[in-house]
Parts: sequence; structure tokens; C-alpha cells
Amino acid sequence: MNDWAPIAKEYDPLKAGSIDGTDEEPHDRAIWRAMLARYVPNKGVTGDPHLTLFVARLNLQTTEEKLKEVFSRYGDIRKIRLVRDLVTGFSKGYAFIEYKEERALLKAHRDANRLVIDQHEVFVDFELERTLKGWIPRRLGGGFGGKKESGQLRFGGRDRPFRKPINLPNMKSDFYGESSAEKRNWTREGTRDWRTRDRDSHERSRDKRWPERERSWAWGENERERDSKEERSRGRERKDRDR
Repeated sequence: MNDWAPIAKEYDPLKAGSIDGTDEEPHDRAIWRAMLARYVPNKGVTGDPHLTLFVARLNLQTTEEKLKEVFSRYGDIRKIRLVRDLVTGFSKGYAFIEYKEERALLKAHRDANRLVIDQHEVFVDFELERTLKGWIPRRLGGGFGGKKESGQLRFGGRDRPFRKPINLPNMKSDFYGESSAEKRNWTREGTRDWRTRDRDSHERSRDKRWPERERSWAWGENERERDSKEERSRGRERKDRDR
């Protein structure tokens, strides 16, 4: 716990897939893919990774000129690389911006996150591909962030930092001085006793209700007999009057 930090210092797919970095088993197949992946950063990418910002969630219509206009307010820009599809040439919605000075980089990292550009709220972070040890990109099951709908959230980054684990005290293996076998027997017997008591109480209440039902039925039969006798006597009286 002494070396715990909300932001990952080294990328571990298993920890990134855990909300507090304490999982021991992967909970989705993408984590398995990331654990088995052997990723090597693109050697064709040039520039200083420690002076480069990662900008994501861009509007697909946003251009390099627009990015330069917005991010140059934080300092002098050395290079902007808007990632595009090799076949169509369309933007993929993220870019890398390299500054000339670290001061400009830190200012943009602090102030440009959640900035709205072309009606899109952008996400800004340091470049991690060449600076974070063990980095695995999202397409291989790694990365940070993610959507709740996909169920493949990744933690340890700026977007979704780790939550501090809750350390629960170790419970004694002894339960009131009893062994585990005795505890199991006590639990089972106790459960059986409760069920027996419930069943007995139910039967007793049912026995109490039966005499009441019998009395109500008997009272109903007596009422019906009396009504039938009255009907017969009225019928005789009508016959006598008719004669």
C-alpha cells in the first residue's frame, strides 16, 4: 500500500483491468489477449516522446490546422501528427502534438483536457506508447479508459485512475472457539431447526384454523336447513289459501 498510486507507473494488463489494481484473474478475453501480446512501439515514429501530447476523441472533421490553432496558445509546437486511415485517408479521431519546451507541454496537459474543439470534448494525456513500460495498445486488449457499454474498462490512466483498495482486517479462522467442521455442523443443524420450527408453527396455525372453518361450515348448513323449512311452510300456506 505504501507504493500505491492512482496512475500506473508500469503497464500491466491484469492490473489495468481492475478498478483498484488488485485483480488476480482476468475478467474478460481482451485482458487475456493483452497479457499474451508482445507489442513493440512503432520505430518509424520520430520526435521526443517526453515532449509529446496524446489528443483523443477528436471530431473526424478536425484538421491539423485547427489543432495547431488551438494548441499553439500553450507554446511553440514542433510537430503535429494527426493519425489517418492508410486506405481512406480519413482521420481516426486522435493525434500527437510535440512541443519544443516541457513548460508548454505541462501547460497544455493541465489546461487543454476536456477542451471543446469542433463540438467535441477532447481528452489530453502524455504519450504512453514510448514512455510507459510494458504498454499494450487498445486494439490488442490494453490501453486505458473505455466505455461502460463494452464492459472492457481499463484503469490506471488519467481518464480512469485506480481507486484506493479497501484493506479489510483478517478475520479469525476460529468461530467462538469452534473448528470449521463444528461450525458447518452448527450452521446446518441450526438451519434445519429453524425450518422445523417454522413448519411446526405453520401446522399449529393450520390446526387452529380448521375448527373455525368447520364451525363456519356447520353454521352455514344450519342456516340453509332453516331457510328450506321456512320455504316449505310458506308453500303449504299458499296451497291452503288457494283451496
